[in-house]
Amino acid sequence: MAGKNKKIDRFDKLTIKNYIRDIPDWPKKGIMFRDITPLLSDAKAFSRTVSRICRSFAGCKIDYVAAVEARGFIFGAAVALKLGTGFIPIRKKGKLPFKTERITYGLEYGKDTIEVHRDAVKKGSKVLMVDDLLATGGTMAAACKLIERIGGKIVGIAFLVELGDLAGRSKLGKYNIKTIISF
Repeated sequence: MAGKNKKIDRFDKLTIKNYIRDIPDWPKKGIMFRDITPLLSDAKAFSRTVSRICRSFAGCKIDYVAAVEARGFIFGAAVALKLGTGFIPIRKKGKLPFKTERITYGLEYGKDTIEVHRDAVKKGSKVLMVDDLLATGGTMAAACKLIERIGGKIVGIAFLVELGDLAGRSKLGKYNIKTIISF
């Protein structure tokens, strides 16, 4: 049985990469955009991808899955559902209706602010962070700090795609990071 699962895992990893469409020069010249919409539109590929993310953190006894809008919500909510946990949305400033905790962080050219409800986790709860893409790591590093600030314990971070050349892992060094595919 274990050998069979290993074969499925390898097949999934190779197959999943085939569902990522390259779009050159978007959103600006010199950028190779990795488009995940073909993966999302194929029910079997999307399901396999979510299952693979979940397998990476089997046995962690996760209480919540948290994700940053917008594409992170797609994978985060699906992973939370499959794991049977709650889902925590981390949103851009001004989008949440209750008392929030916020963090402002640097981007390549400017700043951004994200927020979470202050009561989103019970103190000491185990939280899995999920996003579609690890690029420079700044947004996820800020999201992790935000969850820890409100009492959550990060048990890991899952990404569908990692852009290795951008060295995002360096901002997330202390966390258990799993990626499905890398470019």
